Amino acid sequence: MEVGKCGLNQGVLVSVLRIITKISYPQDAQGLRSSANLYFSVSIIVMGICVICYNVADKLPVIQYYKDLKLAAVNEEEVEKGSLSGTAWRSSLWDIVGRVKWYGFGIFLIYVVTLSIFPGYITEDVHSQILKDWYSIILISGYNVFDLVGKSLTAIYLIENANTAVAACIARLLFYPLFLGCLHGPKFFRTEIPVTFLTCLLGLTNGYFTSVLLILAPKSVALQHSEIAGIVTVLFLVLGLAAGSVVSWFWVI
Repeated sequence: MEVGKCGLNQGVLVSVLRIITKISYPQDAQGLRSSANLYFSVSIIVMGICVICYNVADKLPVIQYYKDLKLAAVNEEEVEKGSLSGTAWRSSLWDIVGRVKWYGFGIFLIYVVTLSIFPGYITEDVHSQILKDWYSIILISGYNVFDLVGKSLTAIYLIENANTAVAACIARLLFYPLFLGCLHGPKFFRTEIPVTFLTCLLGLTNGYFTSVLLILAPKSVALQHSEIAGIVTVLFLVLGLAAGSVVSWFWVI
């Protein structure tokens, strides 16, 4: 549910488009109109590609293999326990929620921290006399690139220990004092290098630990319940997005 990949992370694509429009179009009403037209045109194309990829992916042998595994597990459960009644189904659902709650908490915390800092703090509170209005573009692009890198790193190394992954999500709370230091700390801490480094690290950890928890959560339950576990985990993610957006106002205040 990350929320945003179709071959290329949407954040990276938006950043590339922003750089192109910044270079190509004048910063006036006509330039903004042309930029908007380009964004919408590319978005429509990407949405079309995503629809095609979704339908093609559903027919791939590997997808069919796992669908068959799930169907076999569901049938086996029905043979053993029979069809679940309303009460039994709710009990099963709460059992799944109980199993994935810490994964969900970790994802919730990831997005509370990330959304409360990015992009509001990045675009409103830090400034550069050298880079001027390019500064926020560079920071946002850096975040998006490293977010994509973080998501991709799970293909190379995946933390299997859930406690370690959740603890790392809690440790991301340290970004608050660090970014606060970029506003009110020592002079060097308020320069471009520390802010850029922290922004990229924010993106890297956001992408990596989101992917880790979204991979581990469905594995913590029986195969036939993995889809529900994924949905529950995504619900925590959505709640984190909402809470992070609210908390982001504290930077403005």
